[in-house]
Amino acid sequence: MNMHIADDVAAIARIPAVQRILEAVAHLTGMRFAAVARVTETTWTACAVRDAIDFGLAPGGELVLESTICNEIRQHHTPVVFGQASAHPVFSTHHTPRQYGIESYISIPIFRRDGAFFGTLCAIDPEPAPLDDPNIVRTLELFAELISEQMESEARLVLSQDALQDARHVVKLREQFVTVLGRDLRDPLTVIRTYAHLLADEPLGAEWVEYVDDMNRSCERMSDLLDKLLDFARGRLGEGIPVRLVDVDDLGNVLSDVVESLRAAHPERVIESDIQVTGAVMCDPDRIAQLARQVLLNALTHGDASGPVRVLARKEDGRLSLAIENRGPPIDDAMRSQLFEPFLREAPNPAGGRLALGLYLSGQIAQAHGGRLVLESSDGRGTRFVFGMPLDAADETLAL
Repeated sequence: MNMHIADDVAAIARIPAVQRILEAVAHLTGMRFAAVARVTETTWTACAVRDAIDFGLAPGGELVLESTICNEIRQHHTPVVFGQASAHPVFSTHHTPRQYGIESYISIPIFRRDGAFFGTLCAIDPEPAPLDDPNIVRTLELFAELISEQMESEARLVLSQDALQDARHVVKLREQFVTVLGRDLRDPLTVIRTYAHLLADEPLGAEWVEYVDDMNRSCERMSDLLDKLLDFARGRLGEGIPVRLVDVDDLGNVLSDVVESLRAAHPERVIESDIQVTGAVMCDPDRIAQLARQVLLNALTHGDASGPVRVLARKEDGRLSLAIENRGPPIDDAMRSQLFEPFLREAPNPAGGRLALGLYLSGQIAQAHGGRLVLESSDGRGTRFVFGMPLDAADETLAL
């Protein structure tokens, strides 16, 4: 038996209804052997059998194709029925009834849902059987259609199970990828950072001190980029941005610390803040700080340097809201459509582009908290990013 036929036999065996159908065929016709057969251009193979005459054929058993009437049914796709072969004008001299000692016979073609011929639903008996009632043929045709539908359902189930297994395998590969990515990139970065710190403790000339400071700053930037890349990999590969939701009583202070750190890093810029967040908030404070830092840094980088950047935070009406706005020309539609994507194309070089993970990850953090990060930009009002999340839904958000 070749592999494809073996698969068909196994598929029929997995359909519990087939045995009940064979019982019904035997009861309806009075015949004592019933089977579902897989019939190809070269083979006849039993897929399911109900045998009360000791015919000696089990599932997987084969007959010589040319010795069967099913071979003819494969060619003309119509049922064959006779109740007494010895008195039939055609089948009294046919080789199949003589070879197998058959007096009564009925066989109905089974087609796959796409119309392809599969095989037959058949019954035989060495004794005559009353098969003249046309309702018998029609009932067996309905049984054949039911078997076809069950095969289709079984095939879909197998595909679903295979897809689920594949998905589990992919998830495992994703986890391994993220783990290896983090380790293999962090290890050399740690070595560079360690040697930079060791050099900083040595008596160096002013020029070398500046070089070491550049190394340390570059290490910090690389570490920040690596964190973003790992978050990006988790988000895009299905694991999602991980968040750790806890009750935070000092989220206002967390946001204020973000503002103060960027004030210190950008002393030439004016940052106005109005943060009024009191009481507990269910969130991941580190992730909220990451979001606030990135959006504020984006405002400092791309806003009008002569105007202030404003940070407003509120906890009211069952929501936490954080708005960061800056002066400057409005963001055009082309840029707006890709602003939260991780890869930006820029007008001066349409073929090129750059990684822009900050706003993308900020949007993912907002979603992980059950909220949204939206953009508002217009003439005369500048650009405003608003993060909002429902407080009553935060504790229902699952960490991915």
